Amino acid sequence: TTQMTIVRPKYTRDLEMKTWSYGNDYFLVYITSPAQEKGQVFLKRENDMWNWIPRISRMIKIPPSMMSQSWMGSDFTNDDLVKVNSLVEDYEHKLIGEEKINDYMCHIVELMPKPESPVVWGKVIMWVAKDEYFQMRAEYYDEDMELVNTLEASEVQTFDDRKLPSKLVMTPVQKEGQQTILLTKVQEFNIGLEPSFFSQQNMKRVR
Repeated sequence: TTQMTIVRPKYTRDLEMKTWSYGNDYFLVYITSPAQEKGQVFLKRENDMWNWIPRISRMIKIPPSMMSQSWMGSDFTNDDLVKVNSLVEDYEHKLIGEEKINDYMCHIVELMPKPESPVVWGKVIMWVAKDEYFQMRAEYYDEDMELVNTLEASEVQTFDDRKLPSKLVMTPVQKEGQQTILLTKVQEFNIGLEPSFFSQQNMKRVR
């Protein structure tokens, strides 16, 4: 269960959601609040993504061209939230240094997209904790190698049997006073999900 706070110069907006995942290929997101958004569901199965909008009883397939668009008006894209493009498979990786962030010694990894990879970014640089393997920071660059977004992770907590950052902050570098904060409140692992849970039928039933 997660809370997302969208910060803009003139307003702040909160969303709360439940998310289920199975490996890297199956994700389901159910919006629990605010009232006007409650019940919306996003489903990702392998390379396909859908949005169920109960208010108008409509199922919308999200095309690949929309994956780089803002998710629910936040600074995260559809692609960021459902990890459609695998950081492992679609990029070449290179260790370029190390740095300590929030008391965690990190590898600095440069990710360059492979030719023909259907990815949004021209380059990604990540800071990954050496011993714990979680991500502490990321920088996202466009095709002209201009820095677009930074992602900062903090507030490491124990969830179930592992430690992970509970707070992520995505900041667009050229939009002053704008950011999106993602706070994980509850996270459970190995709960016995099956791929069949991630179906269009279940999008209409899940709570």
